[in-house]
Amino acid sequence: MKRKVYLAGLFMASIFATSLANASDEGSTPIIIAHRGASGYVPEHTFVAKAVAFAQDADYLEQDVSLTKDNQVVIMHDILLDYNTNVKQLYPDKARKDGHFYIRDFTLDEIKKLTVHERTGEHGENAVFSDRFPETDALPFSVPTLQEELTFIQGMNKSFKKNKGIYLELKQPKIYPDHGKEFAKIVLDILAQYGYKDADSNCYIQCFDPFLLKYIKYDLHSKLKLIQLIGDNTADDKDIDYDKMLTKEGLKEISTYACGIGPSIKQLFTNYGKSKDLKPNNVCKWAHEDGLKLHPYTLRNDLLPDGLTYNQVCDALFKKAGVDGIFTDYPDMGVSYIKTNFPKKADDSENK
Repeated sequence: MKRKVYLAGLFMASIFATSLANASDEGSTPIIIAHRGASGYVPEHTFVAKAVAFAQDADYLEQDVSLTKDNQVVIMHDILLDYNTNVKQLYPDKARKDGHFYIRDFTLDEIKKLTVHERTGEHGENAVFSDRFPETDALPFSVPTLQEELTFIQGMNKSFKKNKGIYLELKQPKIYPDHGKEFAKIVLDILAQYGYKDADSNCYIQCFDPFLLKYIKYDLHSKLKLIQLIGDNTADDKDIDYDKMLTKEGLKEISTYACGIGPSIKQLFTNYGKSKDLKPNNVCKWAHEDGLKLHPYTLRNDLLPDGLTYNQVCDALFKKAGVDGIFTDYPDMGVSYIKTNFPKKADDSENK
């Protein structure tokens, strides 16, 4: 396939030495999670994005997963195909009444005919990040399946003698008639086939929906590490009180079924975006008291608070708030920060 030609060049990139060491407060090194791959450099959730993130030495590579019409698991940030593919050109008659093209309405064979490009805005007229990879349908970027991506990552782990982890998000389970129960089971079955079965597996599963996380833990009896994503009450699911999750009582409840939380960065500070001197609130302190890890999203070098650099935001997150890892579109910058600020100890392991 043509894709192999592009990947071959990327594989010539230097693989940075793992540089993570033990943080003084948590006894473990903070992790860098490649948000949709190295999405600051190449189109998100493509094989190339994951190859670049791997070469940049991210600890975990993220997968956002959804089900197709024929119950195949594909990787794309949205439950829609509108913003990252040429679906409007190939299948103009398959839009719903709201004008959108839903993954759930397409078979895997149909989706595999699409070309993936840089993310565009709501109406598809402009790239969301104008200085990133040029929007084009001329390159053979395709929508990966979960099986393809796991094979790809495990292949790179073997050839490069690494142990990079995976970090899955189950997207919007409420769109399915059974609230995503079969969705979760299908995903867990695939993970098990690739050896991701227990708490020692180099794998996290995250979701905004606490119902599904509890179903995974208590009904499917999964031992995999679960992360409760935390959204915004003004914009997300009205049936979920995210504000309550960020209270001392809410965090204690989360600790009964998850090992950590994924809030937005702004939810960890009292003045994010309003001052250059960022002040942490109590969320990190309370979460750590209940044994929860914190992996906030998303640090972007091209979308920073006014007056702050990437490393200054990292200082606030890691040194002031004390987070255990971050999602970032720029894994190389995150890895460089950790390498400088958390020097490797002799007994440190690549197995996170």
